[in-house]
Amino acid sequence: MPEAYEPASAPHPHLSEDEKHLARLGYKQELSRTWSGFSNFAISFSIISILAGCLTTYGAGIANGGPVSISWSWPIISVFILIIGFTMSELVSSMPTSGGIYYWSSKLGGPRAGFFTGWLNLIGLIAVTASVAYGCATFFELTFLEWGWYDTFSLNRIFVFFVVILALITVINIFSSHLLALLNNISVWWHVVGAAVLIGVLLIVPDQHLSVSQVFTDTYNGSGWDGGSTSSLAFFFVIIPFGFILTQYTITGFDASVHLSEETQGAAKSAAQGIWRSIFYSAVGGYLLLLAVTFAIPQVDGQPDYASIPAGGVAYVFDASLGANWAGTLLFISAAAQLFCATACLTSTSRMMFAFSRDRAVPGSRLWSKVNHSKTPVNAVLCAAVIGGLITLPALKSVNGIPTAFYAVVSVSVIGLYFSFAIPIFLRWRHGDKFQVGSWNNGSKYKWMNPLAVIEILFVGIMLMLPTSPYGAPWTDEFTWASVNYAPIMTVGVLIVLWIWWEASAKKWFTGPVQTIDQAVVDAFDD
Repeated sequence: MPEAYEPASAPHPHLSEDEKHLARLGYKQELSRTWSGFSNFAISFSIISILAGCLTTYGAGIANGGPVSISWSWPIISVFILIIGFTMSELVSSMPTSGGIYYWSSKLGGPRAGFFTGWLNLIGLIAVTASVAYGCATFFELTFLEWGWYDTFSLNRIFVFFVVILALITVINIFSSHLLALLNNISVWWHVVGAAVLIGVLLIVPDQHLSVSQVFTDTYNGSGWDGGSTSSLAFFFVIIPFGFILTQYTITGFDASVHLSEETQGAAKSAAQGIWRSIFYSAVGGYLLLLAVTFAIPQVDGQPDYASIPAGGVAYVFDASLGANWAGTLLFISAAAQLFCATACLTSTSRMMFAFSRDRAVPGSRLWSKVNHSKTPVNAVLCAAVIGGLITLPALKSVNGIPTAFYAVVSVSVIGLYFSFAIPIFLRWRHGDKFQVGSWNNGSKYKWMNPLAVIEILFVGIMLMLPTSPYGAPWTDEFTWASVNYAPIMTVGVLIVLWIWWEASAKKWFTGPVQTIDQAVVDAFDD
């Protein structure tokens, strides 16, 4: 455990307080530290993106529980995620590094814990970048349909948009860190104003709305499981938890505040606040947005048309309740927000790949840990974008018009990221009062916060690995490979590969974080 929780007391003429703190962690300042505390908050807020996650996975929420999966599940799961955020805020305040998640695990649990944490985190970040970019492409496709640019929905065209978006956000990320910070600051206001516009339009324009009772008590089972029952134990303990993906996927990626901590001024405090504030404000704003969408669900013959939502999503709700003009406008606002989100996701992913490669854990580490003249890890940006495109190739196929592979990539992103969070959260709890906290900490509340956070992560992670419909279950007559949730295959497969790699090779050369600070600077701290 490095004693690196407060800035070093020994003076050094060339180092700021942040650089001294980083030096005590063993690293020299290689990235450009130009981000303000607001910019650090902004990137996590942008990646959470209530205009992305809330709207792209809305159909999954309605299919697995109906309105109650929105009105009740969202606030409950949000509280648990906020607790997860508090535990991570404490950790980043203590050790603010770009590869913070795996760095924490390495220092608290040894090289093996750091190795597995780092790879889970990196896989999750690549998957979340891919899923957001694909969702963005889908919403641009839906926008253009509403505007009458073409008549049919096309997965092939969406994939072309997806590739174009990946290329665009890659080019943006190759430019200076200052430009990215500016874009994320703009993104915050786009999300705030855009969400307000959506909520206002959904409350004012539709001719009719669901009642408060319907929004808070109506149930629906469109999963295909349990014969569509909404009264069985399976509905409450399996089907509704399937819908947790809406909240858990939307409110993720807040570890971006950690990965950008080496570029943030006053990181020990700013990054910690960036995590929990991005979660809190997103939870409140997302809930208002989701309620507005749910109240606007169209009715057929006097009854809410929940059955059309799983396949049509919010696009169906917007079109049926508002008409093509308003629907196209709202979809465009969301698509643009998702473009901001995808850009921020790739930024976070590239910084994590840079940091993990800096410690020689990624094949080709020297290539991915290089930075250009503007101190940007260009190679890491390119690598993350290419891999993100490759893992989304199965989305070219659909089941009843639904690209099930998209939801699988979503599940992989949630599982990878949250499982990587769980390891250092558990290790910090195990260290107890021996853990030397930073300037922002949870005090004695870590004793119940940390185990509760780990339990929530494990429960939701397991639910996301189960077949979400009979078509994806090998033991059913309806089974088709196109419907398989390949999240457990990827997750378990990756863990097996990592275990074999660790036992056969990695444990011989991966010793955890590698010191990069000049020896002369280290000696200055010892004076």
